[in-house]
Amino acid sequence: MEPTTNSIIFISISLVMGIGLGIFFQKRKNTKQLENANAEAKEILNEARREADRIKSEKILQAKERFIELKSEHEKTIFQRGKKISEIETRLREKENKLNTDLNRNKNLSHSLEQKNESLEKRLEKLDSKQKDIEASHKIQVEKLEAISGLSAEEAKKELISSLEKKAQSEAMAYAQQSLEEAKLTVEQEAKKIIINTIQRIGTEESIENCVSVFNLDSDDVKGRIIGREGRNIRAIEAATGVEIIVDDTPEAIILSCFDPVRREIARLSLHRLVTDGRIHPARIEEVVNKTTHQIQNEIVEVGKRTVIDLGVHGLNPELIKIIGRMKYRSSYGQNLLQHSREVAKLCGVMASELGLNPKLAKRAGLLHDIGKVPEEETETPHALLGMEWAEKYGEKSEVCNAIGAHHDEIEMTSLLSPIVQVCDAISGARPGARRQVLDSYVQRLKDLENIAYDFNGVNKAYAIQAGRELRVIVESEKVSDDQSAELSFQISQKIQTDMTYPGQVKVTVIRETRSVNVAK
Repeated sequence: MEPTTNSIIFISISLVMGIGLGIFFQKRKNTKQLENANAEAKEILNEARREADRIKSEKILQAKERFIELKSEHEKTIFQRGKKISEIETRLREKENKLNTDLNRNKNLSHSLEQKNESLEKRLEKLDSKQKDIEASHKIQVEKLEAISGLSAEEAKKELISSLEKKAQSEAMAYAQQSLEEAKLTVEQEAKKIIINTIQRIGTEESIENCVSVFNLDSDDVKGRIIGREGRNIRAIEAATGVEIIVDDTPEAIILSCFDPVRREIARLSLHRLVTDGRIHPARIEEVVNKTTHQIQNEIVEVGKRTVIDLGVHGLNPELIKIIGRMKYRSSYGQNLLQHSREVAKLCGVMASELGLNPKLAKRAGLLHDIGKVPEEETETPHALLGMEWAEKYGEKSEVCNAIGAHHDEIEMTSLLSPIVQVCDAISGARPGARRQVLDSYVQRLKDLENIAYDFNGVNKAYAIQAGRELRVIVESEKVSDDQSAELSFQISQKIQTDMTYPGQVKVTVIRETRSVNVAK
């Protein structure tokens, strides 16, 4: 029992001693680490101080350099301002000197003007006194003349007027006699001129066929409804379509006259709708004409489509098809343009086949060769070159474009299709009865007549009617007053006299209409 206790005590003492030695050695180790950490901290602080001193030196140097730069810029700015101030002072001194000079000159001028005014007043006084002397002298002379002649001034005036009237009558009779004798000498020449003008004003047979349409009626009673009260319906139709409507004694028919086939066809179809419907008044007329115009535009497209299908020409741009349809309502030297183009296309196809060329391409060029003759707006470009531009624009091949542009030798031919189109165009136009020069120039003259009116401001519509003997101009009531209408009519007539050559006379009628519209709800 006792030895065991001693062992425990020994073991306990050993453990206590071991723990104490561990603690001692651990403290010694921690002390050494703390010394090392303090040394490293001191080294870091010294390095930071050195870096801070270096940065401080650099910033001081930069601040000094910046200060020097700002100082130089400030001095430069002060120098420039001083220079500007000196310049302004110089200009002010110059202006001051100039003002002083002008002031002195004005003083001299005012002094001279005062002197001139004084001299003028003196002269006026002298003139007044001389005028009084002259009037007194004239009165004395009149009294002396009355005493010598035995007549008063009024009696003498009447006697003088009577003698002048007798002299004027005798001179007028002599002038009339002389004019009559001159008229007798030139009467034959004047009569021939009148006959020639009358013949020129009458359209040719071909122009009658191409410029007049006959609209048949079920009865003559319809004519009165078409004319309307005080002619308001027929005026509305003419104003809306630009076609002259002639109502004469022809039984059950009226005549539509216009050089433009499209406008004439619109008027014919509109009249047919109005007569069939029975409601004929200005508002209804405008509505029907608008619908018919839209229908004609659709029909033009359909005509173009049927034409290209009949000829076997495929892949045309829709705009070119539309242009081909418009050719139905155009004529060239009296020959229908669409019919002429169809003939040329067929001839080109046959000739190209005989020569071993592509007949489809030749047909295409022949059909399109005259598309430049149907522009929607007038242009100075020749129709061959305009057609070539359109063909290039809408993606046609270079051979076709060259054939269109060269068929009148306006550009050089670069393919074999070009001479074929040129020859076939001449064959179609040269056959007997195909063309007449008179109609084409006549239609062009009417177009030029309408275009002259459109050159003036305020003109809404212009129609050449009665074979070009009358130009009917419809103006906008908001822009043109009644007084300006008369002046506009005179100006248009003067421009026609100056710019155009035409037989007979052209009457210019300007129409101004004011409308007030309200809707009851």
